[in-house]
Amino acid sequence: MYVSLRSSNKRRFTFTPAQVLALGFAGLILLGSLLLWMPFVQEPGKSISYLDALFTAASSVCITGLLVVDISSQFNIIGELIVLALVQVGGLGIMTFSALMFLLMGKRLTLRDRLVIKEALGSFSIAGVVRLTRNIILTTLGIETVGVLLLTLAFAADMPLPSALYWGLFHGVSAFNNAGIALTSDSLHPFARDPLVLLLVGTLITVGGIGFFVLQDLWQNWRRRECLSLHTRLVLRATLWFLIVGTLLVLVLEWSNPNTLGPLPWYHKIVNAWFMGLAPRSSGFETVSTGSMLDATLLVTMVMMFIGAAPGGTGGGIKVTTFTLLLLVVRATASGADEIRVMGRRLARDLVDKALTVTVISLSLVLTMAGLLLVSENAALRDPTNPVGFINVLFEVVSAFGTVGLSTGMTASLSPLGRLLIVVTMFIGRVGPLTIATALAQRKKTRTPLHYPEDRVMIG
Repeated sequence: MYVSLRSSNKRRFTFTPAQVLALGFAGLILLGSLLLWMPFVQEPGKSISYLDALFTAASSVCITGLLVVDISSQFNIIGELIVLALVQVGGLGIMTFSALMFLLMGKRLTLRDRLVIKEALGSFSIAGVVRLTRNIILTTLGIETVGVLLLTLAFAADMPLPSALYWGLFHGVSAFNNAGIALTSDSLHPFARDPLVLLLVGTLITVGGIGFFVLQDLWQNWRRRECLSLHTRLVLRATLWFLIVGTLLVLVLEWSNPNTLGPLPWYHKIVNAWFMGLAPRSSGFETVSTGSMLDATLLVTMVMMFIGAAPGGTGGGIKVTTFTLLLLVVRATASGADEIRVMGRRLARDLVDKALTVTVISLSLVLTMAGLLLVSENAALRDPTNPVGFINVLFEVVSAFGTVGLSTGMTASLSPLGRLLIVVTMFIGRVGPLTIATALAQRKKTRTPLHYPEDRVMIG
């Protein structure tokens, strides 16, 4: 299905819903970059280059959190609110936000609008897409409101109420949308010994990352006592396992590291390990220095960032359902099973093709961008006084692709070309996997009268 536009000279332009979605994100990034470039949003005596404004806007819209400037010291309150607005619209999605504007104005959505929104939400049908959009908006605003109020109460213990309310608003919206942008230069390091703030932020991150379809399914199950769908059960189980494994690995590997968990009391070590175990899901917040972690911990973190959160949520990556499906394929192949079974259900074989396609394309993108970044940052890598190495470059690319925002500290020192490469990676990471997955989900197999002879090759 295509969205058609006709110019004044009668020439016909056609855009697929996926292209409209990508153009919408690109347009918002350009608009945000122009606003953040303006002098009236800067702190007195501060200025910003257009490239840095573009980088900040892309990171906000793509809900990534990688930054080349300190938000709190670079921008005044107007600039910070622009960043927050970009995060909110980027988290909701361009077409979801556009649908909100139509609903508020009392206008009806056309078939073309519904097709694009279906693409943006990853829905299988346009039936009920307006109701789904309305539910997503109400759910987002409801959860964010509760989160903001609770965070305001938590922050009020250390600052005046107006400041606490502003901090609660900014960090609540940033956490639910998995943006990971904070009002401090060192993320949530000042709250490493504040379990209440970490618990609230971590909960918002998790709820935003499990996906709107799961939240809706849980709500309907609570109200009508309906059975949870296979998708919901799979997402919840996978999320729980990844959280447990991530927490334990961070706790074990960083327990004695004097630059991370080492100086903390044992109970704060557990809380911070839990937070840093869920942060790679796509949040970008950190309570201890990521750059000071052991290489083994960075490797674990990269794997978690690449996997990401759940479909339909505010997280990135290839998604936990994709990775879980690949594990189920391995189990079925190793056991000689002729079908993929999980929780009393049999999964369609075409899901395997889609999962493999998304994974291979995503992995190819990460490796390509890492190679290009190694070239663009060659001078820094060859400098013996610079601690940046291959693992730092790879970590930066995986973080950008997974729209996570964690960094080992090399973001601000990237060359102009390197910054552009990361901007492209963030954009593709936010739009690409979603577009690929939904395009594959809607593609119908065409029958062909010609069948080639079957043959075999050796594997392994």
